[in-house]
Amino acid sequence: MFKNHIDVKLKHEKFVKKVCETSLVYGLENEDGFATSSSNDLEDEDGEPIGIICFWSEKALAKSCAKNGWEVYETTEINLAEFIENWCIGIDNDELLVGTNFDQNMFGYEIEGYELILELIEELKKNNKDLVFEKFENLEDLETQIREAME
Repeated sequence: MFKNHIDVKLKHEKFVKKVCETSLVYGLENEDGFATSSSNDLEDEDGEPIGIICFWSEKALAKSCAKNGWEVYETTEINLAEFIENWCIGIDNDELLVGTNFDQNMFGYEIEGYELILELIEELKKNNKDLVFEKFENLEDLETQIREAME
């Protein structure tokens, strides 16, 4: 079990590095929306597993998961700035989780949207990379507002 947690964490770290490098995130989408799963670890106040929306750092990884009920989903590409502004913030506001680089057995990293944004900001800063946002002036503005929202 411990090895699986390490593997999942390493896949998540790869997700953060790769999406910051390419500025692209991949999801699985059909006419009803994006592929979702349920948390293995966290429950809501009613004892129900918290919902997860899954994303991948590479198109091939996303495509490999389009099975076992997800056959009707197609891979879709999302710009990283849009992913942060629209997806991560919205997912956090909806009290859902982001799932990163899930594998074909539906094991992946589960993280709150705001936490993921902070990890992405840290990686982008480390690589002196900035993004153009619609709702934020720059990475610093985004980081300030996310940290304030988390207080």
